[in-house]
Amino acid sequence: MKTYETQIEISAPIDQVWQILTQEMPKAPAPFGILRLEGEIAQRAKIKLWSEVAPKRAFILRVEVFDAPRKMVWRGGMPFGLFTGQRTFTLTLNQKECVFHMREDFTGILSGMITKSMPDLTPSFIKFANTLKSMAEKR
Repeated sequence: MKTYETQIEISAPIDQVWQILTQEMPKAPAPFGILRLEGEIAQRAKIKLWSEVAPKRAFILRVEVFDAPRKMVWRGGMPFGLFTGQRTFTLTLNQKECVFHMREDFTGILSGMITKSMPDLTPSFIKFANTLKSMAEKR
């Protein structure tokens, strides 16, 4: 299993960070490293995403978990679980700050072969987290 993750403390209320993540980011995804995002972010909804990492490829994802304002999970991949990507967004409180954690796990019988050809997602994860922090703390 291949995993990427990032975590950052954000000096903003958890509800405000959640709103940016689920309502504002889809309307203006570029600063997050997302070229385009179609669909509503809601429980069991399908979304379509184009990222800077793979600009010519659309990723069709399902919002598997939408537990406001704490956790959201996007999942996508190939049929029969041959290759699955699952991105988990978690917001928790640490003293007075919101802690944002984002993790993506790649699993399935073809994951070893596919993840070898993927670029390193660490820089895009860090960009996403820093953008969220910047937007939330400016308010």
